[in-house]
Amino acid sequence: MTTATKDKEARIEAAHDRRASTGSRGDPQTPGDRLTGDEVWHELEKGSFAVLSCVTPSGEPRSSGVMYKAQGHCLYVVVAPDSWKARHIARDGNIAVTVPVRRGGLLSLIFPIPPATISFHARAVVHAGDSTQVRPIVERLGDLLPDDRRASSSVLEIVPEGWFVVYGVGVSLSDMRDPSNARARLPVQAIGPVGDASETVNA
Repeated sequence: MTTATKDKEARIEAAHDRRASTGSRGDPQTPGDRLTGDEVWHELEKGSFAVLSCVTPSGEPRSSGVMYKAQGHCLYVVVAPDSWKARHIARDGNIAVTVPVRRGGLLSLIFPIPPATISFHARAVVHAGDSTQVRPIVERLGDLLPDDRRASSSVLEIVPEGWFVVYGVGVSLSDMRDPSNARARLPVQAIGPVGDASETVNA
């Protein structure tokens, strides 16, 4: 871990502590006062597991747990080209994502502390694993997409849109029991369109 990353994490943790302390004194706070978009992205970058949800062409809801890697305000997921995720998402591109955020450290092994969550709508594009469009990203996916699997895999490029809806992020564990304190809604920073549709995999 670089010194810059350590400093960033220290600043975020300190901000969390200050906000939690302020809330415990009863000072008025709104969700927007407690959390920033950078802090949400920091949690997404630390995570690796998410639940993707979409609606099939026949109108049936589908959800699936996936491993992901966050790069440049996008999430990347590796799937099989013939999987329902690749086929259904390629048709429409509209998905919902929820990322659980573990809270409580060792206490979560003893007490039933629920995870915090970050949820959002997103636009997704399906790329071939060996596409030139995503080659710079694929090089940084590491074990998520080994060299020998690139030609036989697809990569979902997921760009959050609209709002982050979070629960239990940037608050104390005790405040997680109060929905009015634990919830927050922050706008997703626009970062531009996803990859060219000509590079996507069609179902």
